[in-house]
Formats: sequence, C-alpha cells, structure tokens
Amino acid sequence: MVKTIVKIEGMMCGMCEKHINNAVSRAFVTENITSSHKTGETEIISETAPDEALLRDVIEKEDYKVISVTSEPFEKKKFGLFGKK
Repeated sequence: MVKTIVKIEGMMCGMCEKHINNAVSRAFVTENITSSHKTGETEIISETAPDEALLRDVIEKEDYKVISVTSEPFEKKKFGLFGKK
C-alpha cells in the first residue's frame, strides 16, 4: 500500500474537496481518498503510487493547481479485540 499526499492550491470549501475526490477516483483505483480545503491537501491510499503526471493532469483539469506530490509506504492499522496492536 502507498499513501500519496498532494498539496493543492485553490480548494475553498467542502464542494472543492468533493470535486477533487471524484476526479481522482474516476482516474485511479484507490482504497481511500480524503481532501481538506483547510490544509490544502489530498491524501490517496492505493495499492501502487499513481502516475504523477496523470494525477497532476486530472486535478488541474478541475481548475486547481498542484503544488507537490509525495508518496510513501502505508500500512493499514490492525485492531485487536482489546484495541490497537
């Protein structure tokens, strides 16, 4: 699993977050996508890192500016019967 964080300029509200999430989910296979207009970030969890050029293109076609894209390994948290393991 990979966590990709995209810094985005131009998100102003919850509807902007939805536009980004919908555009990314149409273009890529993902486990989870969350966006925050307050932090200006979108977090994408997927099996493999998305193609950065395509990711930038998808987001910028929605009239937002991509500032940076970073990816790092991601491991799902495991929960036991009595809390985190």
